[in-house]
Amino acid sequence: MGNKIRGKMPVSERAKQFAPFSALRGLPEELAEKERIIQPRKILSSDMAEQLDRMLQTLRPGHMITAVYYSGGGYRKKMGMVAAVDCRLRVLQVVEERIDFDDLFEIRLS
Repeated sequence: MGNKIRGKMPVSERAKQFAPFSALRGLPEELAEKERIIQPRKILSSDMAEQLDRMLQTLRPGHMITAVYYSGGGYRKKMGMVAAVDCRLRVLQVVEERIDFDDLFEIRLS
C-alpha cells in the first residue's frame, strides 16, 4: 500500500477543531435562571397608593417619567416618554413597554 502524503490543513479548518462545543444546549441559561433570586412584591401603603393614583391621573402622552414596577420576580425601572395611559385597561405605556397599574410601585416625572 502506498502512503499518501496529505497537504496542510487550511487554517480555517484547523480552527474548527478547537471551537467550543456544548452537548447540553441551553443548560447555562437554565442554571442562571434557577440561581436568580426572586424578590417578593412590596405592598403599597394607602398613602403611597393614593399618591400613585394621583400621579396616574395627571400623566399625559409626552410626559417624561421614571416608573418602578414589578415584573418577572423583581423590580425594574423604565425611563422614557409616556405613550399612553389607559384607565379602562389599567395600563401605562412608556415608550413600547406596557405596565399594568397593579405592578406599579413608583412614578417620578423626569
